[in-house]
Amino acid sequence: MHLTRERLDVEQLIATVAGPERGGSCVFIGTVRGEPDGVTAIEYTAYEAMAEAELGRMIGEARARWPDARVAARHRLGLVPVGEASIVIVSAAPHRADAFEVCRYVIEEVKRRLPVWKKDHHRD
Repeated sequence: MHLTRERLDVEQLIATVAGPERGGSCVFIGTVRGEPDGVTAIEYTAYEAMAEAELGRMIGEARARWPDARVAARHRLGLVPVGEASIVIVSAAPHRADAFEVCRYVIEEVKRRLPVWKKDHHRD
C-alpha cells in the first residue's frame, strides 16, 4: 500500500530499501507547513484505487530507470496537521547520485500525476 491514514514511519520505509549493496540513501519528507494566513492542517483526499495504481506505476518506472536502486513511497490521506509529514519517499542505490535522482523523479511525478487533492484548514 502506498496510501495510508496513519502517521508516516520514515524509519520503516528506510528499512524497506536499505541493503549492504546500496551505500547511498535519500529521504524526501513533505511536511504540512503553516502559512501566514493561518493554515492549521491540510485534508488530503484521493481517488484511492487510481492513486494506488498511479503511484505503483511511478515506482515501477523509477525501478526500470535505475535498476540497482530501491524506492518506496507513502502518501497520507485525511487530516494532516501542520508539522506532520504528508508524503515520504525513500531511495537507496549503490551511489548517492542515483539515490538523489530516484527520489527527485518520484516526487516530481507525484506532483504532476497523482490524483490526490488537498483542502487547507484555517484557524477561522
